[in-house]
Amino acid sequence: MINRSKYRHFVPIIIFFLALNVFFILGSKLLAKWNADQNVLIFGNLLLFAVTIFSLFIARKGLSSTNPHAFVRAVYSSILLKLFACMIAALIYIAIYKKGLNKPAFFTCMGLYLVYTFMEVAALTKMLKGKADG
Repeated sequence: MINRSKYRHFVPIIIFFLALNVFFILGSKLLAKWNADQNVLIFGNLLLFAVTIFSLFIARKGLSSTNPHAFVRAVYSSILLKLFACMIAALIYIAIYKKGLNKPAFFTCMGLYLVYTFMEVAALTKMLKGKADG
């Protein structure tokens, strides 16, 4: 059986991801009014969600280690992984579309990167407090 308490810190991120995708899908007319490309926003949200969840798994694995340096290495490597994955995705998007780049969607994805990063840090902080209590 799955220990659900281990994954409770992921719930806010999953809810945020689903809510954004629902908005991006149902709000296509509003996005068109803002000149934001719906497909770029959905893909960007999916990429950020996947990288954030993967990053949290790496950090959580480091948290379970008895060596405090292993946790710090895990957190740094997860943050660097997320940063580089997003930079590579942004560079590929810029290289492919050049002048056809959809700036409103691109800058929205940049803002979403910050939101997902803050949510990840909050989840890690809760995990760390839970480890200290338990």
